[in-house]
Amino acid sequence: MPAPHEAARPATEADLGAVAALAAAAADEKREQKGGPLWWRRERRQGEVTEGLRAALGSPDAELAVGTIDGAVIGYALARVERLADGGLLGVVDDIYVDPEARAVGVGEVLMDHLLAWCRDRGCFGVDSLALPGDRATKNFFESFGLVARAIVVHKPLQ
Repeated sequence: MPAPHEAARPATEADLGAVAALAAAAADEKREQKGGPLWWRRERRQGEVTEGLRAALGSPDAELAVGTIDGAVIGYALARVERLADGGLLGVVDDIYVDPEARAVGVGEVLMDHLLAWCRDRGCFGVDSLALPGDRATKNFFESFGLVARAIVVHKPLQ
């Protein structure tokens, strides 16, 4: 039996249902982590998820990609270009998620490679993303691609 084939490709309109389900699972998973409740309120995609993903499909400044094993969509990633005040372009990975039952086989890696190439092709000078405190797996994943902490956001609840 041949080994499974992992791949990443730009998402299509036909992928939106699968991607929306993965995005919901990703948000639920992140909500339960340290820092997740405030992330849920502040950073998560708001509004109707499918419409937000559809907008990314149609934007030249965003890349919605799917990760597959033997053609089946089991992960997704979303990056965008942010123009800074000095005119520089920064790539921002807003989402990267693989179904927990399909992790550790390389799908996240091909998704990240896809997004990094997309950012390079747009002239981005660097790439940012977010990892919640204590999420060692995400931190280690990003570090394996050369992303390191450049800021630490601190917070104190008042209520």
